[in-house]
Amino acid sequence: MRNAEIADALDELGSLYELDGAIVHRVVAYRTAARSVRDAPVSVAELARQGRLEELPGIGKTLAEKIVALLETGTIPAAEKLKGKLPPGLIEITRIPGLGPKRARRLYDELGVASLDDLRRAAESGRIREVAGFGRKAEENILLALAAGADGRPKPRTLLSRALEIAEALAGALREHPAADRVEIAGSARRMTETCKDLDLVATARDPEALAAAFCELPLIAEVVSSGAAGVRAVTNNGMSVDLRIVPPESFGNLLQHFTGSKAHNEQLRADAVRRGLHVSEYGVLDDATGTTRSCATEEEVYELLGLPYIEPELREGRGELQAARDGTLPRLVRVEDIRGELHCHTTTSDGRNSIEQMAEAAKARGYEYLAITDHSASHGFGNDVQPDALRAQIERVRALDARMDGIRLLAGSEVNVLPDGSLDYDDELLAELDWIVASVHTSFRMGEREMTERMIRAMEHPLVDAIGHPTGRLIERREPYRLDIDAVIEAAVRTGTFLEINANPDRRDLDERNARRAVEGGALVVIDSDAHGVETLANIRYGVATARRAWLTAESVANTRSWPELDALRKRGRARAGGR
Repeated sequence: MRNAEIADALDELGSLYELDGAIVHRVVAYRTAARSVRDAPVSVAELARQGRLEELPGIGKTLAEKIVALLETGTIPAAEKLKGKLPPGLIEITRIPGLGPKRARRLYDELGVASLDDLRRAAESGRIREVAGFGRKAEENILLALAAGADGRPKPRTLLSRALEIAEALAGALREHPAADRVEIAGSARRMTETCKDLDLVATARDPEALAAAFCELPLIAEVVSSGAAGVRAVTNNGMSVDLRIVPPESFGNLLQHFTGSKAHNEQLRADAVRRGLHVSEYGVLDDATGTTRSCATEEEVYELLGLPYIEPELREGRGELQAARDGTLPRLVRVEDIRGELHCHTTTSDGRNSIEQMAEAAKARGYEYLAITDHSASHGFGNDVQPDALRAQIERVRALDARMDGIRLLAGSEVNVLPDGSLDYDDELLAELDWIVASVHTSFRMGEREMTERMIRAMEHPLVDAIGHPTGRLIERREPYRLDIDAVIEAAVRTGTFLEINANPDRRDLDERNARRAVEGGALVVIDSDAHGVETLANIRYGVATARRAWLTAESVANTRSWPELDALRKRGRARAGGR
């Protein structure tokens, strides 16, 4: 049994417990265990055979016993017991976008909705909007999801951070093999899309058969579909399909370009080539005039033959990059190395895992010039909120550490909650003591578009708010953005001098690439923040930068590519001081 199947069973058990009204800690335990199993780099079934399951994070004796039972019998007794108490269709309902165990249970209790057919009938008859916590928009979203073919089965896509962990491990293992010359990740993972359906690797090798055979034996590989000197098709333990292509060195560039570009990019590239009397494919570039086919060892050679400069992987989406390449207007994209400071992170004062000093040392080790400590405010709503007196003590701790720490500027900040009326959950006197303020929505997500937009704009109009954190509130594949007039928000950001955040948490990447591009084209500045809750997640900045690059952003469009004095001069308080002089 693959890791993905084991994880699905644990997720299902968590949903069953939640449907049955179990305490939240039990539900969270199964969710955490499912994530740990799904992300494990080795076969969990093999760990079970070796009696090593408890080495996995979040797996204790009881959960290990349940996994062993699943592997031995194909089922978990506790799950079967719960299934006997609940209608079988409820689990499918929990997987519809916008629903979940609690909301599915409410529909069952109040409307008798026990299957997808029941759900469709209830939505079509207008009964769901009458249930507390739903409304007309929720009903419309359910109908749209059902019309789009949602059937309660998990979506067959993997979050980029998890996909890259697998892809980089596979590529790294291949690079260490003596037969390998060059190995690169291709496909959507190289374009840094938000999620990936499968993985592509391109390699050259002195002994292709040996490299293919070694790939088949890697611990991450659960099943080999086909294998030969030209490559391998396989499935990983977590259920991702992997295509390894092994080519001669002189054709490496052709194949890497072909397998990296999106369908739209490659179609446009081929059409453009035909107008020039050329035919481009994964095998080479055919010149109609001479009848010869040119192989390319690098991607740069491919684009050069087509009369184009090199196009960065993140831009290869068919969104105008070919015209920009022809016009010489491709942007010089922002890089991780351009980020000079982190402006959104958490410590043990709220829900972080490390102290202020540990976060500061980790940020300094990354080469950052400044770090804002922005623990959650008084009404975050998920526990560990920081009440006013605790924030005052936090400010003193940050100031004291800043005074004795060389090489980095520490800023006393907060991630304040934007209340439903657009006000903030600290008084202005306390807010004025802070060096940096990120305002974010953490509660009351289901407001109408007009109300949510007005809420956001009022927060931006506050003279002390520096940035809006994760502006649309979406969680990739888990929660839809809240309803927001993004153009009005961008206009207000420009008018008020408020930065908009690209939150680099790989589950968020919010603003997304389309809205980030609209924001900058509309005249707004963005900040890219990791939203780190531990020293290790400061590295998540790579996903925020990836979003910015996919949005065509340069370093000039990102405020925290500047030194702190330069950034300070751009924000409301800095401009107010300059005007006051």
